[in-house]
Amino acid sequence: MKKLLLIFCLIALGCKSDKNKEIKDLSSAQESTPEIGDILVEKPADVDVPPGMKWVSGVHFTMGADESDPLALPRERPAHPVAVDGFFIDITEVTNKDFKEFVEETGYVTVAERPIDWEELKKQLPPGTPKPHDSLLRPGSLVFKKDLEELKIFNFSQWWEWKTGANWKQPEGPGSSIEGKDNFPVVHISFEDAQAYCRWAGRRLPTEAEWEAAAHGKRPGGVYTWGNDKKELNFLANTWQGEFPLKNIPEDGFKYAAPVKSFPANSLGLFDMAGNVWEWTKDWYDEQYYQKLLEQGEVINPLGPEKPYNPANPYEKEKVIKGGSFLCNESYCASYRITAKMPQALDSGSDHLGFRTVATVEMLRK
Repeated sequence: MKKLLLIFCLIALGCKSDKNKEIKDLSSAQESTPEIGDILVEKPADVDVPPGMKWVSGVHFTMGADESDPLALPRERPAHPVAVDGFFIDITEVTNKDFKEFVEETGYVTVAERPIDWEELKKQLPPGTPKPHDSLLRPGSLVFKKDLEELKIFNFSQWWEWKTGANWKQPEGPGSSIEGKDNFPVVHISFEDAQAYCRWAGRRLPTEAEWEAAAHGKRPGGVYTWGNDKKELNFLANTWQGEFPLKNIPEDGFKYAAPVKSFPANSLGLFDMAGNVWEWTKDWYDEQYYQKLLEQGEVINPLGPEKPYNPANPYEKEKVIKGGSFLCNESYCASYRITAKMPQALDSGSDHLGFRTVATVEMLRK
């Protein structure tokens, strides 16, 4: 039964009680449609840089992986021309301290803290899927299994565990806490949770195109946030060293998540755009989206697909996450590369998924 629930979690965990349902998916709200034309490059003089953020200049660039990248997956191609207006982005991932302030002020309850609603969950599963025991439908989240001894690398259900009681305040489950970890990135955050924080902070999540523009910074075209030298990886990003997922040799100083700003910033002064924890974007995940964009020529401010499409997970609605995490290793995913991305169920969190926010000139002028 536990194995069955784990499959639910990995494939389609998402429908929990809607206590906070007023926090809606804002991925297309208050946004203009894609267009061809001029872009905003420089920050207007009448708009100040918000505390904790950096200005990302508007830019024309090639989004997606080059054909010469041997580590790129099909979902990262074809490369296609895009442009984005300038915008502001958080210097770091949202921290436990930031999120705690939000929760204390609003009383918000995260998805991982709410009971699972089976009637909603089964709508996203194959017809006839049996209901697990009620004891397995308690609040919780996905936690990476530590200190594994043996497993098959491509059977990822072996290295993830549905942990009852795991949430942003108890990242490893009951008995754990974030005490003394104010500057760690907040984790076990669903898309809905991230959206709720954005509404409170007057921000939004970045589009995938904005995220890539920020990651490239002043070095467009690089495979990594620092350029193309893979040898710098262990010194410039929190990733997995050693045999994944059995043994992590913390050559970079951290076995799992690290406090923000533990590694050098990219050329724009942004920290952890590679590794540490994955980051939500506002784009739906569609495996065919890049091909559709390529057929349109250069698109300015692409907003992502109109709806999700993942043939490997047809019952789930998924968003794009970027940046990789402390679990990324070349032997498996190498997702610390700028073009790498993964699909993530809307209401699913884990102990290696967080977010950062952006603000546009228009948002700050309101």
